[in-house]
Amino acid sequence: MDKTVVLSLLKADLEIRNSVNDEYLDKLIDVAVDRIRAEGITLGESVDDLQLVSMYAAYLYRRRTGNNEGYSTTALNPQGMPYMLRLALNNRIFAEAMR
Repeated sequence: MDKTVVLSLLKADLEIRNSVNDEYLDKLIDVAVDRIRAEGITLGESVDDLQLVSMYAAYLYRRRTGNNEGYSTTALNPQGMPYMLRLALNNRIFAEAMR
């Protein structure tokens, strides 16, 4: 997986224009990849996979910084994963199960 592409996608999503936090963001990408693989998803080099990793890393960043207004999955879990991200993960899990 091309981490430089994921890093640039992540920085664009977070609207970060400098490289001050690149090391931290790089670690978040590693964590995102590990957590996605733990869900049973096989990651490749497709644009969809790179975007999925970027979305997950952005969620981790926002959760860590406490900037998750509008990102709750349910009323019972206000710190939950964004609904869009959960759907993307579920779609990938089901797609792999159907193959």
